[in-house]
Amino acid sequence: MNVATDFPHELRELRTTLESILEVSDLPTLRKQIDELSEKAAAPDLWDDVEAAQAVTSKLSHLQSELDRLEKMSGRVDDLETLVELAQEEDDADTLAEAEQELTSVRKALGELEVRTLLSGDYDSREALITIRAEAGGVDAADFAEMLLRMYLRWAERHQYKTEVYDTSYAEEAGLKSATFRVDAPYAYGTLSVEQGTHRLVRISPFDNQGRRQTSFAGVEVLPVVAETDHIEIPENDIRVDVYRSSGPGGQSVNTTDSAVRLTHIPTGIVVTCQNEKSQLQNKASALRVLQAKLLERARQERQAELDALKGDGGSSWGNQMRSYVLHPYQMVKDLRTEYETGNTTAVFDGEIDDFLESGIRWRRTTEKAAG
Repeated sequence: MNVATDFPHELRELRTTLESILEVSDLPTLRKQIDELSEKAAAPDLWDDVEAAQAVTSKLSHLQSELDRLEKMSGRVDDLETLVELAQEEDDADTLAEAEQELTSVRKALGELEVRTLLSGDYDSREALITIRAEAGGVDAADFAEMLLRMYLRWAERHQYKTEVYDTSYAEEAGLKSATFRVDAPYAYGTLSVEQGTHRLVRISPFDNQGRRQTSFAGVEVLPVVAETDHIEIPENDIRVDVYRSSGPGGQSVNTTDSAVRLTHIPTGIVVTCQNEKSQLQNKASALRVLQAKLLERARQERQAELDALKGDGGSSWGNQMRSYVLHPYQMVKDLRTEYETGNTTAVFDGEIDDFLESGIRWRRTTEKAAG
């Protein structure tokens, strides 16, 4: 790239992208919401209602971090323009090289911010509830489910997002039958919802004595966390509650009391379990939140099916099998919808999935636009 001639064009593009992001983000409204929540957070009786107080402080923290991110990005673009001007005035190769490096970094960060503006669905700004299930493939599938759980938890850790594991059901030999966890971050649902579907792993099985290649599958379900405004009321008569002892790997009991809780929603047959808290009461509360999220998603799907029927598209979905992880005979992770791929499988399993998330969100928006 010819640095001297390309910088003005690159900077104009960055400035245009930034202005578009700031317009969509609506900074005046964002600041007004922060001011209102700050007033509520300063009220002396705030903690009289602990749940309401947590909701206020959590939302305030999310919005403040959003504003900080936008203001910091504006500052970085301003600083980059100053750096380029200085480098060109002094014709300093080192400063130009530094500006080139910062340009690449700012372009990537702006791309991530731009993706956030594409998350405009009803529940996109919510926290996320993710359930991973081992599917076909026996012990390899259970091991794969555990690899995916680690991948998502590492992704959240990289972004300093808080996570809470509600339930882990261990498989007999290795890995997990299923796991449910929550990601507490702004737009976690909108971001991670593109991960929903079937994930496929191809590798030499570490559990096969003859070292044969094995294909296994795991399913990922992503739901928005229920908010107070959702009005998902579940009559007590509609729920059957069973309690049992929590179990760890290999089926061993991990505590001596019946603190694990299984909720069955009788009208729909939906079953939810939670066993990771110490008390039965905490487990029941967590299980109820997951059940409410599942019922909310069921209602959303029913509404969507009605709309699809009206449109006459037969309720087309985004496809079930969405990503392939190949570790043998070559190394590649490929999204089957967007065609995005990488050969660095180790990094992906260590939580470096932002490029997959970004391409998935952009693909979904394009698909939705095409569907009208």
